[in-house]
Amino acid sequence: MLAGLAVAGCGSPPQRARVIVLGLDGVDPDVVDLLIAEGRLPHFQRLKREGAHARLHSPPPLLSPIIWTTIATGKKPAEHGIGHFITVDPTTGRELPVTSSMRRVKALWNIFSDAGRSVAVVGWWATWPAEPVEGVLVSDHAGYHFLMEQQLAGEGPPAGVVHPEAALERLAGLLRRPEQIGAAELARFVDVEPAELERPFEFGNDLAHFRWALATAFGYRDVGLELWRSESPELLLVYVEGVDTASHLFGHVHRQHALAGELADQQRRYGETVERMYGLADAIVGDFLDAMDERTALVVLSDHGFKLGELPIDPSKTRDMRRVSEAYHREEGILFLYGAGVRPGVRIERATTVDIAPTVLALAGLPAAADMAGRALTEVLTAPLLPAVPTYERAEGLRAERGGRDDGVDAALLERLESLGYIGSGASTNDRNLATILLREGRYEEAEHAFRQLVAQSADDASLRAALATALAGLGRSAEALVEFDHALRLDPLEIRAYHNRGRLREATGDVDGAIADYRLAVRYDPSYAPSRRALERLGAGFAEKMPSSPEELRAHQLLQEAGELLRRGDFEGAGSRVEQAARLAPRAPEVYHSRANVAKVKGDRDGAIAALERAIELEPDNALFIENLRRLRAGS
Repeated sequence: MLAGLAVAGCGSPPQRARVIVLGLDGVDPDVVDLLIAEGRLPHFQRLKREGAHARLHSPPPLLSPIIWTTIATGKKPAEHGIGHFITVDPTTGRELPVTSSMRRVKALWNIFSDAGRSVAVVGWWATWPAEPVEGVLVSDHAGYHFLMEQQLAGEGPPAGVVHPEAALERLAGLLRRPEQIGAAELARFVDVEPAELERPFEFGNDLAHFRWALATAFGYRDVGLELWRSESPELLLVYVEGVDTASHLFGHVHRQHALAGELADQQRRYGETVERMYGLADAIVGDFLDAMDERTALVVLSDHGFKLGELPIDPSKTRDMRRVSEAYHREEGILFLYGAGVRPGVRIERATTVDIAPTVLALAGLPAAADMAGRALTEVLTAPLLPAVPTYERAEGLRAERGGRDDGVDAALLERLESLGYIGSGASTNDRNLATILLREGRYEEAEHAFRQLVAQSADDASLRAALATALAGLGRSAEALVEFDHALRLDPLEIRAYHNRGRLREATGDVDGAIADYRLAVRYDPSYAPSRRALERLGAGFAEKMPSSPEELRAHQLLQEAGELLRRGDFEGAGSRVEQAARLAPRAPEVYHSRANVAKVKGDRDGAIAALERAIELEPDNALFIENLRRLRAGS
């Protein structure tokens, strides 16, 4: 028995449920409530009626590997060490997906195994290479099974995909390939022509990517149900990503109206896909409800929600009109508890991702650790808690190595993440995100140290300089902070947070005029940036926006607003027509040429966009937004 593990005393033994944890990525509580009300999610409705439920709060950054590791460990990211989808090999500079060896603390499957309890884990983020457990661990790389067939046929199973490795041969038949999702099965979710199914697989293709997500959802469900039946584990964790992927690919056309062009075509083909994937999630919940017995507790949860039906604010800033990044994630996910050890009919007022591990341990009759960040949700538990143990970590800690390579899967995983907007130009990485989390938590000394290390590696990264400056400001080192803010803005005059945080520092040190100037610059270059707008309102200062001075300029301003809305809805021709009308009314308004450049860019007219921005700069030479956009266009980005 694990040292320090509390056991029951002379009274009744602790209630000991078998626990299923079903993780459904990106499922939004508002959408679930809406579809329940419409009678479309009967199994979620049953969970809500007969079990306990809450909105599960996830603190940012809202990225799957971070949150699912927090859920599995009960520890915050700064402690568990998983801060992004990718890390950077310090010796080669190569981007690599995060791995299980980077996790610094024990997860539920380690804790159960140490206590002699059997486990099964399927598809959970950051579980490759598979760790030795008391049972079976099917890592997140198993979702790329379709890349492994040559190895399976000739060279044996790839290392680290499953523990024990021999189990992969038994389970491989349950892991479906994208091409096995044929026209009849796809017709439940999309409206596409059969010829489209013949195209070569690539994650950059919407249909191919969706077929992968569907195949993986079916595969992980089937593997989880098989392991529950054949292995009888005391803890089963199954992860299903399908709703999140569909929301990234098609969520912006959810219940939208008046779309045109490419967006209208996409809505015709995929307009109901996300809702139908919610239906699949509901069916999967039903599958696991059917597999339960009276000793089983079921925990169904998501890592975050997802704003559906929202079009890009500025399509010219996106790589295409389709995919969205974590900017559309919401901090509230779902949480349902049902079955053995759960009080029915309870609405939990406050639940966070760090509360899940202690609650699962309590359901299974195991103690939580005092160094876990959350609490067991006692308001829904029918049995008293066992006394907490101090920690579940070994004295020397867990090994936290970087790297780990599975070249074929690594390349495919990186391609998929890039296609969803998670990685690419200016994207974050594991160490950067962990440093940002330290900053957000007010751990300024640790944040300064972390950002100095990152700046030493990337001295020309403006966002790193701005973050370092923010940490210095938090430590009260105002002069050093101002130097770093100024440096960041020389590197990138569009680093909006640098203007805002420099404004906060100036305001705190009594330079109110300087603060107002910084807040106005932030709003000038990003009119939607709410923190600076709120600061200006609080200080009783205007936004210094140039107002139309004649009826012609006012009408031109209105036409440009209409053009922006048409652009967002995919009507490029209509947007261009409005811009040209505005140009005739206000030929010396810089914003006319900026809008003309945006229209040209989304239509693929790079030369036209460059010419329009050059004219905008002639009229407003100090506008850093125009200058930077022109620089990027000329550089081909």
